[in-house]
Amino acid sequence: MTIWVLIADDQALVRAGIRMLVETQPDLEVVGEVEDGIAAVSEVTRSRPHVVLMDIRMPRMDGFAAARRIGIRAAAYGHALVAPALTRRLIERFARSRPRAAPELGRLTEREREVLTLLVRGLSNAEIANRLVVGESTVKTHVARVFTKLGLRDRAQTVIYSYETGVVTAGGNVGGLA
Repeated sequence: MTIWVLIADDQALVRAGIRMLVETQPDLEVVGEVEDGIAAVSEVTRSRPHVVLMDIRMPRMDGFAAARRIGIRAAAYGHALVAPALTRRLIERFARSRPRAAPELGRLTEREREVLTLLVRGLSNAEIANRLVVGESTVKTHVARVFTKLGLRDRAQTVIYSYETGVVTAGGNVGGLA
């Protein structure tokens, strides 16, 4: 039996880290990721996950309120809330245990490295454009080039790659792009 998992956390890095951990298990499948409690309630109705991994502190509706809406039935079936500190420690421990060399980072231009750093911090294309004082279409081009040069397909995979290669260290510090 495959266990369907919904991840609810307002931090993209945390969601990506949890996804990375879940996807290492052959009997687990991530059926959705959301960034706030209202979206979690909606996604539970849509995707019918077996387990919801949910942060307590999120915008618009916190994890406690979302859990109440999702219902006591989830707890009756053995599902539980996990403290954010425990989740963060789990991700940090995993991230520290899997560093690997990343010679392909040398293929990136200085601007692409800047974009990668901001992308990994969870900024949207619009936020990156604003920060770098460029157009959003320019950012999209840089993001596409980063994906191509590093052999990645999306932002979640980029975050995972960044943890695995030390671009991002435990605690979310960005390094490794000297």
